[in-house]
Amino acid sequence: MTFYKFTAPGNPYPELGLTIDCEVCIIGAGFAGLATAAGLVERGITNIVLLESKQLGYGASGRNGGFVFGGFSLSNSALLATLGASTARNLYQLTLDAVELIRHRIEKYHIDCDKNESGVLLANWFDDERILIRQQELMRQNFGVDWALWSRERTREHLKTDRYFGALHEKNAFHFHPLKYAQGLAAFLVSKGVRLFEQSKVIRIDTSRPEKVTHTQHGQVRSPQVVLCCGGYIEKLNPTLSPSVLPVTTFVMTTEPLGERLHQALNTSAAVYDTRFAFDYYRPLSDTRLLWGGRISIFNPAPQQIAKKLRNDMLKVYPQLEGVKVEHAWSGVMSYARHQMPQIGQLPNGLWYAMGFGGHGISTTTLAGEVVAEGIAANRLMPDGLEKFGLPNSFGTIGLFAAQCTHWLYELRDWLKE
Repeated sequence: MTFYKFTAPGNPYPELGLTIDCEVCIIGAGFAGLATAAGLVERGITNIVLLESKQLGYGASGRNGGFVFGGFSLSNSALLATLGASTARNLYQLTLDAVELIRHRIEKYHIDCDKNESGVLLANWFDDERILIRQQELMRQNFGVDWALWSRERTREHLKTDRYFGALHEKNAFHFHPLKYAQGLAAFLVSKGVRLFEQSKVIRIDTSRPEKVTHTQHGQVRSPQVVLCCGGYIEKLNPTLSPSVLPVTTFVMTTEPLGERLHQALNTSAAVYDTRFAFDYYRPLSDTRLLWGGRISIFNPAPQQIAKKLRNDMLKVYPQLEGVKVEHAWSGVMSYARHQMPQIGQLPNGLWYAMGFGGHGISTTTLAGEVVAEGIAANRLMPDGLEKFGLPNSFGTIGLFAAQCTHWLYELRDWLKE
């Protein structure tokens, strides 16, 4: 069981067992599906059915590190090179707007999700201050964002390790309990008339008529609009979308409550990640646990193996935590696209889709929900630049193996650079 599920078990929603009609049927009750439903409700469309194959927030939405910050999985420098300064800046701003929208929804809908406004630190793993200076200048000059530069001394005052050589502080970012946020947003949606069904796996979608029919094991939903938000769990549901998804696994653990011992390692409440390609990410929790995540794999080891790997990663940075117990360890499947950008749009048969958020899913799923909601409610076109990325084939098992080899190659590059 994940730490998130252990601390927020939630209340079950019913399984779909009949035929119902609605205006919009959304497949997948993770962040993308919830954000799409929220965007529609806020625009006056409430006749919505939300279908989840397992439980609310079961996938990456209820298993991630809880970092809420701007940007895409594609690096900001690559975004600039691909789209040019103006379009890249506009798209990046949409992710910052999404961060603010999440913050607004937490406040407006009274969602208790352990929100921590201490920001996010990008800690420099390498003894080269130019890495941070270049990143700071890139963000300031091209994206209008000021990330505060921390010296080596200040960084080590707050992160009590000699592993880091400075940091950049993203003050506008925050971190939270992602499953509690998903549950709170779902509760708001249901209060507005959205019908949410769990354990209702979609087996096929009939698009032969204007009124599409979404079939689950025991029920049907008839609706003019259907949105697919299945992420890494889409399997073979759609012959156009399924081949473009690269389901990649990442790992997370939480320690036992550390009490005062937490301050032996961290003198900050900020979340942290580092400048390697294969970086660690971690954050202190409200009950003095340390949540630690990292690694990308096409394999899915047992929780005991995950705990061992991540505990070793933690001790490389904070050897003073030797002897600390790991109480929860889990994996989660993220959906990546080959181009590392979200896949958002509408197919020729009228189906909408929002997927491919791996690595930066919390803000970009909210962005996607707004884009799809605007498309359905106001017939508005996608923001400039997103259409460039499309739905490239991920080549199934070959693509997964290539992704694993690429990860290993970059791990080797980081090691050599170190």
